[in-house]
Amino acid sequence: MSLKKLFIYAGSLFLFIFILSFHRRSVGNILPENVLSESSIIEDIDGYIFRDLNKNGKLDVYEDARQPIEARIKDLLKQMTLEEKAGMMFYVPAKVNADGTIEDKPGKGMFDAFVANALKPITEQHINHFNLFAVPSPDTLAIWYNGMQKFAEKTRLGIPLTIASDPRNHFSSSIFAMTANSFSQWPEPLGLAAIGDEKVMEQFADDCRQEYLAVGIRQALHPQVDLTTEPRWPRISGTFGEDATLSSKMTTAYIKGFQGKKLDAKSVATMTKHFPGGGPQKEGLDPHFNFQKGQVYPGNNFNYHLIPFEAAFKEHTAAIMPYYGVPMGQKGYEEVGFSYNKEIITGLLRNKFHYDGVVCTDWGLVTDAKIGPIDFPARAWGVEKLSQEERVQKIIDAGVDQLGGESLPYLIVKLVKENKISEDRINQSVTRLLRLKFELGSFDDPFVDVTKASAIVGKAEFKKAAEDAQRRSLTLLKNSAHVLPLKTGKLKIYIKNIDPNVAAQYGTVVEKPEQADIAIIRLQTPHYPIPNSNPIAQMFHFGDLDFKGKELDDILTLLKTVPTVVDINLDRPAVIPEISQYSKALIANYGASDAALLDVVFGKYKPGGHLPIELPSSMEAVRNQKEDVPYDTKNPLYKFGFGLSY
Repeated sequence: MSLKKLFIYAGSLFLFIFILSFHRRSVGNILPENVLSESSIIEDIDGYIFRDLNKNGKLDVYEDARQPIEARIKDLLKQMTLEEKAGMMFYVPAKVNADGTIEDKPGKGMFDAFVANALKPITEQHINHFNLFAVPSPDTLAIWYNGMQKFAEKTRLGIPLTIASDPRNHFSSSIFAMTANSFSQWPEPLGLAAIGDEKVMEQFADDCRQEYLAVGIRQALHPQVDLTTEPRWPRISGTFGEDATLSSKMTTAYIKGFQGKKLDAKSVATMTKHFPGGGPQKEGLDPHFNFQKGQVYPGNNFNYHLIPFEAAFKEHTAAIMPYYGVPMGQKGYEEVGFSYNKEIITGLLRNKFHYDGVVCTDWGLVTDAKIGPIDFPARAWGVEKLSQEERVQKIIDAGVDQLGGESLPYLIVKLVKENKISEDRINQSVTRLLRLKFELGSFDDPFVDVTKASAIVGKAEFKKAAEDAQRRSLTLLKNSAHVLPLKTGKLKIYIKNIDPNVAAQYGTVVEKPEQADIAIIRLQTPHYPIPNSNPIAQMFHFGDLDFKGKELDDILTLLKTVPTVVDINLDRPAVIPEISQYSKALIANYGASDAALLDVVFGKYKPGGHLPIELPSSMEAVRNQKEDVPYDTKNPLYKFGFGLSY
């Protein structure tokens, strides 16, 4: 062979090897750069780069993103110990340090005695599902999240964490919604229902999805699709109201926006709640507390409350949360809390509706809690005499997969070892939980890009869409003599419960009603504490819905002194016949800023909301209505669906 031919042959061989090597890497290296930088990786003989989660130096089926999900689940399940399986079946609150570090540090927040650092639950109890309460800035939260995932990667099997949250994107003072802080601030779900536009609902969910993903929140402990047929119930603001058709429409768009067409690495999994509908509480007394009287169905309307859940099933919601409630007087259903109720979970949810997603209890069904000086008994309604072990067994026997707000894996281990629950039954639940983690892509890329978190959370276009929705949700109930819209800059205005600096942009703010051309006041739907209840119950908005005594007299005196625009926040359906009568204009809001309200009052935006709940005309009508039947108060002041514009 000539020297020239030898060089050509050698060059061709080198080129072939280079191309083959490049091809192997381009096919095998499917991990993104952030994972390559965050994780310990191994390259196998075929050039496939993977995370060696179990540290055995080889590519296991569950580590291989090219394998079918069911094969990956099967491979991992057989490697898991009983203790590791048991740990997966608990969802516990986690504390986030203000500086983004993951070490255990003392905190100063209200729930710090209740919310623990997550390191010990991960290492000692094999728990890998956590929910967040108070959080720091987006970039700091993202740093904490990545640190926690790195820590979880070092465990025996490297199972990634799933981080969840209650709603974080509402302009709200409700204790059921996390403070929005940097996140976009939309009206409450009730306000989105007042808009009634599926495109707006889906945009809300999609924007929230992107904000959640940016900081590592992969599961939404929402939507809340309960039908609010009992006007006194404290949880109405988090729902889509009392109409099953409207609620179903909103539920479908909500889940679609969070999850997409199917669950994948860009999805946030939804946990739809509270099956089979928590709205019909007797006298509105919520089952968070032991003064509850159970869920009642005097109108024989149990099935009506299932309709929004059927929409959630069709949209393949990733998880379902039953409520604390007890079905009273319902033939075929044991009078115990829904998560303890086999006829509800297995009979109705699993068998009738063929639901095979994750079922997770609401928080704190088994263990009595102490939050500072406050004793908070477990919501073990109907099974109060059972031991903790017996409660856990009954929940699992009912068909539930996961216990929220509890940290008791050792009890599941004990139940299996004593042959009270089979390991096959545990495997059923763990399979569902693993499937969700695999579908979300968490085993392949659990990390977030810290540099992008603050740019995505509260992005300008998200905030604008949220603020537009606040304005659009406002519901004009009365506009006497077409007083609205007002003219900007030409009026002397008296204000109450409105920021003077904001109001000054629309007119001249005066100190006394007598000096004003018009008054604009903001009110909250009344509520009255339950006597002798614990301090947490005092934070719930219970009781009558009407203003009373001096408070009502003061409002009416103002309304009779100067023409007044009244805005009222409907976290429950207020009873306001006198206020409606004497106000010049009446607006309902569901979480809206002062600027949003004044933009509508002064005509920069038109009100577009329609009531997703009816407003009763009297407390007598409220007391005489049936807790399970929608829009059934006698002679309502404003009917469901009512709303004006200009």
